[in-house]
Amino acid sequence: MPKAEWPPLPEEALEEKFLAATGPGGQNVNKVATAVQLRLDVFALGLHPEVYARLKSLAGSRWTNDGEIIVTARGHRTQEANRQDARDRLAELVGKAHLRPVKRKATKPSKAAKAKRVDEKKGRGVVKAARGKVRIE
Repeated sequence: MPKAEWPPLPEEALEEKFLAATGPGGQNVNKVATAVQLRLDVFALGLHPEVYARLKSLAGSRWTNDGEIIVTARGHRTQEANRQDARDRLAELVGKAHLRPVKRKATKPSKAAKAKRVDEKKGRGVVKAARGKVRIE
């Protein structure tokens, strides 16, 4: 699936913090803070209430009581790569919240489809009935 291009998030709504990471990097991870914790102030975005509600449900446990979303990236060896990864993931999350879900149209099966289903069920019943114990009379 091709990666969608989401608009960049405003810098004034972002706050980043660099942490000591685990994972790839050898001894480098013990010396350099390569992991990135990115905080997004959702109120600074001025979102529509519907988009806000979708974003809150999409964010799940990354949503804080202060109305911030926290994304941590530590999968890469460099600070810059982790920084870009966190920004991309956050932009994707906000972009997905802007997409309105398609409403499902209720449909009914046709009479022919219902009849076919009943016939198939009866056929299966005949097969299963034939699996019963053998009676000697």
